[in-house]
Amino acid sequence: MKGIIFNIVESVVIAEQGIDAWDDVIDESGVLGAYTSLGTYPDSDLLAIASSVASRVNATPSAVIKHVGHQGLSRIYDRYPEFFTDHDDVLSFLLSIDSIIHPEVRSLYPGADVPFFTYNVVDEHTLEMTYRSSRKRCDFAEGLILGAAEHYGQTVDIARPRCMMRGDDDCVLRVTTT
Repeated sequence: MKGIIFNIVESVVIAEQGIDAWDDVIDESGVLGAYTSLGTYPDSDLLAIASSVASRVNATPSAVIKHVGHQGLSRIYDRYPEFFTDHDDVLSFLLSIDSIIHPEVRSLYPGADVPFFTYNVVDEHTLEMTYRSSRKRCDFAEGLILGAAEHYGQTVDIARPRCMMRGDDDCVLRVTTT
């Protein structure tokens, strides 16, 4: 996993709990704790950090990762506003992930192993995104979708009729603007 994801996790934890809490999380999780945005780190570090935070806030690691995605979207916007400027709404933005954003991520971060999406536009308010990744971090993807909706001043309902975390081959994120 690329270090930028860990930088986002660190930023969210520090903003919400303080620098001392971040240091405690790193100590408790037993991970290296020094992540550069261009570096590549074990996926297990993310789960260890999320598990440590989860125990501190009485949540599941999955809920923590989803929350980090939600809160972290604004940090991605701060670094890469050009990803967002050609879109007026969350569904338009989401449709650009695989064709515009992920190729750019691969260019900026060589070796980045980004997930793959395929899309089914159900109607003007509903998009089904099929998510495929060996990491199975659809919780992070869902959080990013919530953050994107917030960025565009919209609210969304997200359902997961299929999910790799439940044993399915892929995840389907059904996003409906409300």
